[in-house]
Amino acid sequence: MNRFTLLLSAAILSLSSAAASAHDFKLGALEIEHPYARATPPNAPVSGGYMTIRNTGAEADRLIAGEAEFADKVEIHEMAMDGDVMKMRQLADGLEIPAGGEVVLKPGGFHVMFIGIDSQFKDGEIRKATLTFEKAGAIELEFQVEDIRAMQDTMKMDGTGKMDHGAMKHGG
Repeated sequence: MNRFTLLLSAAILSLSSAAASAHDFKLGALEIEHPYARATPPNAPVSGGYMTIRNTGAEADRLIAGEAEFADKVEIHEMAMDGDVMKMRQLADGLEIPAGGEVVLKPGGFHVMFIGIDSQFKDGEIRKATLTFEKAGAIELEFQVEDIRAMQDTMKMDGTGKMDHGAMKHGG
């Protein structure tokens, strides 16, 4: 391998690693990795926001609120199985991010719920929203919109490959 090829390879590797980390955000001791939102069908009233939040600090923090120009409300939610029924509920006290730990917000678990969205979320778009933490404060994030089919690996599906929405209950 000649010197030019070696330098070119090194440059490409450094650019690709920069691109991979370009969608990460930092606020004090909090590191927020790959915020993304679910693409929606036309006229859908909601979408979900997902990410990993890592706390490198010595004390816990708490995700307590959110806001976005494209949504009437932004809430922190949890989905969990209650017997055979998937239930979704708002976390009124927010979501704790433990000291030295991380919380993964993903389909079928903790997530940010964008309620009353003003338009369809389309694959490849960027939607900006602000999340507020109890101690670290507020940060504006860019949520990359991703097609739900690309996210289905992380969600539990029924035997046909579809979610059983009839078994899902919303509310307290």
